This record gives sequence, C-alpha cells and structure tokens, in this order.
Amino acid sequence: MNILYLTGEAVPFIKTGGLADVAGSLPKELIKLGCDIRVVLPLFSSIDESYKAKMEKITEFYVDLDWKHQYAGVYGLEFDGIKYYFIDNLEYFDRENPYGYDDDAERFIFFSKACTLLGKEINFKPDIIHSNDWHTAMVNVFVNDYRRGDSYYDDVRTLFTIHNLKYQGVFDPEYLRLAGLDGSYFNENDLKFYDAINFMKAGIIHATAVNTVSENYAREIHYPFYGEGLDGVIRQYDYKLSGIVNGIDYSEWNPATDQMIDQNYDINSIDKKVLNKLAIQKLYGLPEREDVPMIGLVSRLNEMKGMDLIRFILEELLQEDIQFVLLGTGDYTYEEMFKYFARKYPEKMASRIYFGGAEAHKIYAASDFYLMPSISEPCGISQLIAMRYGTLPIVREAGGLKDTVIPYNEYTGEGTGYSFSNINAHELLFTIKNAISIYNNQESDHERLIKNAMSQDIDWNMSAGKYFKLYENIRA
Repeated sequence: MNILYLTGEAVPFIKTGGLADVAGSLPKELIKLGCDIRVVLPLFSSIDESYKAKMEKITEFYVDLDWKHQYAGVYGLEFDGIKYYFIDNLEYFDRENPYGYDDDAERFIFFSKACTLLGKEINFKPDIIHSNDWHTAMVNVFVNDYRRGDSYYDDVRTLFTIHNLKYQGVFDPEYLRLAGLDGSYFNENDLKFYDAINFMKAGIIHATAVNTVSENYAREIHYPFYGEGLDGVIRQYDYKLSGIVNGIDYSEWNPATDQMIDQNYDINSIDKKVLNKLAIQKLYGLPEREDVPMIGLVSRLNEMKGMDLIRFILEELLQEDIQFVLLGTGDYTYEEMFKYFARKYPEKMASRIYFGGAEAHKIYAASDFYLMPSISEPCGISQLIAMRYGTLPIVREAGGLKDTVIPYNEYTGEGTGYSFSNINAHELLFTIKNAISIYNNQESDHERLIKNAMSQDIDWNMSAGKYFKLYENIRA
C-alpha cells in the first residue's frame, strides 16, 4: 500500500508540538506493516544544516497560485529507513518559525498544492494521501477538485487527521482565488466559516475519512465546549470520523536504556527508580529524601493545560509533605506564579522556567506522580511517557487522558494512575491527596499501580495497526 504522508513538522527535523512526534514515529511503524510510505514536509530554513547537507535534489516543478507561477524544488533524504521529501521555496519557507505569519494561508495553499502534484513528479502513485491538521488540510479539496479533470486521482483516497481542533487555519475568502478554486466553494456546506474560509473545515468535509488522536476526543468534539465552532460539521460528518490513540517511541522513552537519566531501571527493578529522585533533588537543591512523594510536571504553561486549576490549590497542596518539580514555559502569569511558590517553599518546590530535553527525561524518571489536569487534551503523550517510567499520572478525564489512564480502584487495587472528571480545582486537590495517602499508607497498592502502568502497551505498533486497518477500509 502506497501512502503519501503530509505534515507541517516532524522530528528530528522541525518541531513545535506533538504533531512532530507523531509524524516522526508513526511512519516507521507503518513501514513494518508493509506500507511504502513517503513523508513530505516544507524545507524550512530552520532545519539543521547537518540534515540539509545529506539531502539530494530530486526534481523541480511549478505550482500555479492565481497569476503566480511558483517554484517548488523537491529534495529527498532517507532517514531511519523512511523516505522524506522536502518542498523548497525560499519565499515561503525561509522563515525563523514554521507558522505564525501574515501569509500563512498562501504558504500552506502552496505547500498543499505542491503535495497534491508531487506523486506525479516523483513517479509515486499513492493509494492514500494522509494529511494532518490545517496546514495540509487543503490537499483534500485539491484531490477532489483535480479528480474531475484528471484520471490520475480517480482511485486516490484521503485521510485527514485532526491533532487539535483549536487551530483551524481561518483566512480571508480572497484566498480561494489564489488556490484556483471557484466561488462555489464559498458556501455554508463547504469552506465558508462565517465570513471567512476554514482549512480545517475543508479537510473534514473533503477527506474520504477523518480521525482524531483518541477515541474520547472524537466523541468530545461533537459538543460545543470542545468543538471550537465546528461541532455542527463534526456531527454532520460523524459517519467518517474515528479515533486512534497515539503511542510513544520506545527507543527514545525507555527507563532501562535511557542515557539521560541517572539510574536505569525496569519493571523488575523498580527499587532503583528512587535513585533518580535523589539525583534530581540534588540537582534542584531540594532536601534529599527517599520517602517524600514527588510530583512532576513537564508542560506548556497555559490555560488549556489546567494551570488555573493548579493555581487555585497550589498553596494548599504545598502544605502537604511533598516535593513538586516543574519544567516548562508558557504564559507569563503562570511562569511568575511557579517562580513565586518556588521562592516561598524552597524545600518543597523547584520551578525551571525553560525547556530542556534531558531534564524532562530526569523528571519523568524521578517523580512518583505526574500532574496533568488538562482542560482539553486531544491525546497527550506525557501521561504515556510517565506510565512507561512508572510515574503515576494524575489527570483530568479529558480527551486521550480518559482513554489511556485507568483510574485507581480502591476496592480491587487496579489502575494505572488517578483521575477526576470535573473542571474543579478542589476535585484535583482531593485526587492528589488521595494519591499521596496511598503512596504513604498502602505501599503494596502503590507498587501494583506502578507495575500496571509500566506493563501498558503504549508503543506505536498498536496505533500503527489501527491506522493500517483504517487505510484498508478507506481503499475498500
């Protein structure tokens, strides 16, 4: 099966969020299932020169954008067994950041058109064109549009994956002309979104099938609170919507082999995990105590990640005999809040307002609990990493968090973490205190939860199998 996989970012080349992790991991697993998969992304100037030096120019062609005849260079690179193609155009992609510019609509119309034409240029006929988020959503429109006059696209099917419905690509309707689409597309049952056009809506309507990155998120976005103004469209096209939970890359996230943590361990040597706690206590200047429950948090600091819930209960939480370690950046208010509490409670809290990959690994390995009270979380990867490291997640039952974390059952002792359902700060506090109580007073239950969490199959192979089955259903 031939798959053309389109993304605005992918590790290790360029990353701004979780999409890059998915795009860097899923194709590797799909290859193992027999897919011939080609990954396509823009040749951003910010891609490291060490990768650019290994790229080989494959071809070049031109993309029509209204009166413009724009150059599209194609550079190839094989990395980790995957064939990558990078679309080059200095006008659009010679930027410091991938997104966030006034001409983003034009940039990603160009990229989407180039991707739609690419198969012909590299002599690769895709069975499925798999696009991701608003950056590549217009491909689904172009495939349907071209199908009317070009038999090449007759049997090409499309899958559109929504990683986060919040970011939709909403632009002036004048860009329809630039895209080469006539005015018939500007109607309520197509690209029109109030007085604008909406790329995300376009992907949902025009793709053969649509999926989100968790089953629960696929259900949530049917309702206004999570639907971001598109819940009506989601309900209308419910018949082609499904959810597939993300996985994590075991080669990167493995406490038994992780070179960034101070002490390796596995499910059979959980007692060694505490040495990582002692190491990070020393690193962050906290009292070195094996017995104190440590709560970790590695996150963007914003409202959707539940920072307000933490803000309302942090003073009360720090009255407990705990340690809290935090790593991340985000909104100024939350950054200052965590700095303030770290100064006020230097023996209980350490705040690192930056992001460091190695320190993230250390926090996952050192902590007893991982805090993730998200308001919205389409899938979430942090809770999966935490479980892999035997660090019990404390989550709100949002999106993929509900799908992936099994809450502790006090009667059976089963579970892989702790959860609460309402957007309520004291419900969060109660859940944390309950987790601390079990840590302190029910050692056997706590250890069982750790082993349950570490036993979960959260590798990408399971997710890839579901994508493969979805591809087969789309082709049928």
